[in-house]
Amino acid sequence: MTNANLPIQQLTQYEPGFYKELLDHLSDGVYFVDRERRILYWNEGASRLTGYTAEELLGRCCQDDILCHVDYAGHQLCHEGCPLTATIATGDMHEASVFLRHKQGRRVPVSVRVQAIRDNRGEVIGAIEIFSDDSARNEAQRKTEAMNRLAFLDHLTQMPNRRFMEMTLRTALAETQQHGDPFGLLLIDLDGFKEINDSFGHSCGDRTLQETARTLTGSLRPTDTVGRWGGDEFLAIVRNVDKSVLAMLAQRCVTLAAKTSLHSNDERMISVSISVGAALSRPGDSAESILQRADDLLYRCKAAGKGCALAE
Repeated sequence: MTNANLPIQQLTQYEPGFYKELLDHLSDGVYFVDRERRILYWNEGASRLTGYTAEELLGRCCQDDILCHVDYAGHQLCHEGCPLTATIATGDMHEASVFLRHKQGRRVPVSVRVQAIRDNRGEVIGAIEIFSDDSARNEAQRKTEAMNRLAFLDHLTQMPNRRFMEMTLRTALAETQQHGDPFGLLLIDLDGFKEINDSFGHSCGDRTLQETARTLTGSLRPTDTVGRWGGDEFLAIVRNVDKSVLAMLAQRCVTLAAKTSLHSNDERMISVSISVGAALSRPGDSAESILQRADDLLYRCKAAGKGCALAE
């Protein structure tokens, strides 16, 4: 019988290679060390994030300072404050945000999680470290801080405010006039927001806006820009789209928002619904003309019963 035909219980019980293949397919870096911090296992994710292969590191010790872990204050963690050392000493899980040195010399920000490995008697015999690339999160944080300094941040939702979105819209229009590539505008309204405030209180209304903001940010692509337009309205500017892609993005926002819910202070359920008017830019458009078309489409959505999207 081939491995492909083995029941999953048999495969996991008798094939150590199954576990290695499973760990190697993780995007996170994973490695095991013994009590002397000697590296016993190094997965492919660790190789991708650091540039070092398993052959280069197996059998070597962390205290050799191969990755030169430092914290945000610049302290060398391999010599003092190492999460691995702390976990091996106490058996407790440790987490940290650190910088490792890539084989090519650059610094890579990573989130580190360390857990103890124990034998059958419960004694700590080593530790496993899982680390993830934090570059995207750090970049997002830097952008947020920069926007905050420039008064471009909506403090309730932590997303771009109207001033920033107006500037982005003007930029998109100028680029379209110069290069001819259309962009789309999504005008998004939170359905029944006044009723949420009246029924559950303004604190629940604020939480609803915050959760909707997170949902919209996750629904759109990294290249799209979404911000709070004012009150219970949001605006998204989506580039490199045609009418079908625009309609798909608008409907995705509606669908994912409908799957968002939260509890009020007295544990009642608050359901979220949005309506979206999606307008594709046209030659000669101004900010006012494309916003008006999106607003007209949004009004038609509201009249049709809310919780829907229209794109033109």
